[in-house]
Amino acid sequence: MGIVKIDDELHEEARRASTVMCRSINAQAEFWMKIGMLAETNPTMSFNDIVSMQFAAADVCVEQRLAA
Repeated sequence: MGIVKIDDELHEEARRASTVMCRSINAQAEFWMKIGMLAETNPTMSFNDIVSMQFAAADVCVEQRLAA
């Protein structure tokens, strides 16, 4: 664990997004970093593909929940 210095404007964007997504600012920043890393290592995948891959890795079945 460490401290990451980010631009004040980006921090404010993370704060706003964290409110909408019901996450802490740190959790929002971590989410953006993880998605960014996955996007860089999987350049042919869309955001939705990446999120679906993460849900599958966590054994979350989204289709059944939406259909219910």
